[in-house]
Amino acid sequence: MKKIGIIAKKGEPEAIKAIREFIRLLKGRTYKLYVENDVAALLKIDGCPRKKIPSMADIIVVFGGDGTLLSVTRLVGSSGVPILGVNLGSLGFITELSKEEIKDSIDMVFSDKHCFEERIMLLADVYRGGKKVIQNSAFNDVVLNKSALSRMFEIDIRINNQYVTTFRVDGLIVSTPTGSTGHSLSAGGPIMYPTLESFLLTPICPHTLTSRPIVLPDTFILEAGIKTGEDIYMTLDGQEGFPLKVNDKVSIRKADYKTKFLIVHDRDYFRILRTKLKWGE
Repeated sequence: MKKIGIIAKKGEPEAIKAIREFIRLLKGRTYKLYVENDVAALLKIDGCPRKKIPSMADIIVVFGGDGTLLSVTRLVGSSGVPILGVNLGSLGFITELSKEEIKDSIDMVFSDKHCFEERIMLLADVYRGGKKVIQNSAFNDVVLNKSALSRMFEIDIRINNQYVTTFRVDGLIVSTPTGSTGHSLSAGGPIMYPTLESFLLTPICPHTLTSRPIVLPDTFILEAGIKTGEDIYMTLDGQEGFPLKVNDKVSIRKADYKTKFLIVHDRDYFRILRTKLKWGE
């Protein structure tokens, strides 16, 4: 029996319509659904706490956009449960299917011959006074940033415990290859093919023009030490935040696990780039 988890973007009517169609297409199959509580209430079926779904499902189908999918990658974490993303809006960088392609996914969901694509995640630890005060993961990026009214801050960068430089910046982005088309790209970082096993360090508005993005092997450990500044925050995937203080140290490395996506058909990544970035227009 296939155990299918369902998570959707909150308050999205199109998600409910798409989930109803997905459930209708399951007719005649042997399966068990684990639908997050908020969505289940709208469908008038039994629900399941969102946090418990990764421990109960064989696969999680996510109905929403890239933002919804980002939150699910962190929820799934080290459980290794594969994810299938159904995009409800404009073309997504990460989501696999459009809602019109849901029918195409059913056979693949129930097949024993899955095709997966794995992407690296980042793990960020914050140390304060020598003690770890928080640990969290990110699929796209870890951003150290100042508030709107704050001045530039100074940040010491060490890689594999070797001093690299002290940046004077508005912020710092550490992104996965998947996240290279997000905040990092806006800050002048390169586009990296999403399955590369490396990560990217991109300064935001550095004081000197010679402070450039650096691509690092994913075996390296980066440490960012807050030297000066105020109102500085660490943000994970643009969705979770944590305030930082002077002398805090943020250690960022590749997580010991990867996010696994179910691939239903060949995706033309470069077509997605052309469309999203409006190349040639």
